[in-house]
Formats: sequence, structure tokens, C-alpha cells
Amino acid sequence: MDFIYGIRPVEEALEAGRNLEKIYFQNGLQGPLFRTLFTRVRERKIPFQFVPLQRLNRITGKNHQGVIAYLSLVEYQRVENILPALFESGENPFVLMLDRITDVRNIGAIARTADAAGCHALILPEKNSAALNADAMKTSAGALLHIPVCREADLMQTLRFLKNSGLQIVAATEKGEDIFSTLPPAGPVVLIMGSEEKGIRHTLMELTDQQIRIPMFGHVASLNVSVAAGIFIYEILRQRKKE
Repeated sequence: MDFIYGIRPVEEALEAGRNLEKIYFQNGLQGPLFRTLFTRVRERKIPFQFVPLQRLNRITGKNHQGVIAYLSLVEYQRVENILPALFESGENPFVLMLDRITDVRNIGAIARTADAAGCHALILPEKNSAALNADAMKTSAGALLHIPVCREADLMQTLRFLKNSGLQIVAATEKGEDIFSTLPPAGPVVLIMGSEEKGIRHTLMELTDQQIRIPMFGHVASLNVSVAAGIFIYEILRQRKKE
């Protein structure tokens, strides 16, 4: 993934409207130029992290001034802008939310399936999510350039917005009471997929309308998250095609 370094170059990238994936700041960085940049980064809700100088030096040996920013390969959108347009055009919104999935290839594979099935948006958290780098792009077969991707600071707030907008909230979890074929009649829906290790965070689960699972008959207890996502996504698509 391409990066830029130095306070002024990063400031100029923001002024030019470039999408930044993440910014690393040196621990203890001070000064008016840094404070101005940091304020803009927070206003733009760009993920950032304070790291030791040694980590920045491993990325580049040039004069980075304590600031390195990675350029985003996708143009992030806001779900608040996407949803009204879908309703106005007569679409039946189908949104996919990924919580704490940190493997870039899984996200790429899920995006590929979501785009193939006509999913309207992919929602990722700002933190605890894989960077959409070249590996993610390759695994998605370019789907990440076509499906709208939303990077949200607060998934709880986003989920409440979607719920209040009339979308059914469905969580995919091996602990779900219902199997995947018992989804409600086709309608506006959010499907939440969680990481294989941690699952979907409890606070998000509290907002769900239904929790569904894939029945397992063999010796393994679960499936790879991208495989599971494909099953759930196409079950939703199958039900929509029946309408």
C-alpha cells in the first residue's frame, strides 16, 4: 500500500481530498503544525495510531517528521448518504456489516461474494478491521472498487440508524437459535458477520432482530467466515428472488 510522510505532505493530501486508510503519529509528537493536522484527522474520522519512532523508521528511513499516512485504495462512503438514495430509487436495501474481521483475504473474499449477489453496501469499523490493501483488493477480484464501502467509527450508532430506517438486523452466529433458512420474508436487511475467533461483539448482538446459524453435521464446529458469509448472502438473495 502506498504511503506519504511528513506533516505538510499529509496536510496537502487532506486538502486535496485524498482518502487515507490510516495515519501513524510518533509518540509524544508536539507543535502547532502537528496539532493542526491532528485536528483535521479527527474531523475527517481517519483512523490513527501513536507508535514508537522505531516503527516509523522501519517504514521509511527518510525524514518523516513523525507522521506517515497510508493512502486508501477505495473511496469510502457514508451509509447515511447511501440508504436514502436506495429507498428513493425503489431498491430493497441489503447491507453487510463486518465486525472485527482482521484477515484481509477474508474481507476481500466476502466483498467479492457480496458484489456478485448485489449487496448495496459493505460496512466496516474504523478500528479492529483489516486494512483494505492490495491483498484485499486482489482477493476481492476488484469488487472493492465497485461495492460501496463505509468505514464507521461507531457500529452501534450505525446499526441504530439502520434499524430506525426500517432494516431488519440479522446476526450470523454459531450460537443462533434459528437456522439460516428461517430468515424473515425478504425486506430491507442488515447481515452482520463477526470474526471466527471473537464473533460479533455483545453490544451489537443486543440490537439484532434475529440470530441465525448454519447447521453443522460433521466433525468441525464452524466454517471459515468468508464461506459462511457466502451461504448467508445467497440465502438472502434466494428469498428475494422468490418475491
